[in-house]
Amino acid sequence: MSAIETPTGDDLLKVLAALGNPHRMRIVAALFEGRNYVSRLAREIGMSRPLLHMHLQRLEAAGLVVGTLELSDSGKAMKFFEVAPFVYELTPAAVARAAATLSDSAAEETTAERREGAKST
Repeated sequence: MSAIETPTGDDLLKVLAALGNPHRMRIVAALFEGRNYVSRLAREIGMSRPLLHMHLQRLEAAGLVVGTLELSDSGKAMKFFEVAPFVYELTPAAVARAAATLSDSAAEETTAERREGAKST
């Protein structure tokens, strides 16, 4: 997303929900330093791989990180992640524009994500 585009309400909710979790903020911060593969990232931030995968899926769904599957020299599949370039302007006007485009299912999805996130943290 470029700085000029205005996100839809649904997209903005995904981003805010993704960044509204301290684990996911730490993941973005770690990936800001450079791309990394899941096992190493899990060790570096002190998180289990299954929990890390769940958080990475949320970040990827929000468009904040990008994952690619690569083969190592030994033939082992490794999933690498890196931060996707993003810029969001969070002002009352931007929120109002985004709110005008919210779908009916957006509130239901956000509530379900909060319940699921409470179970995992």
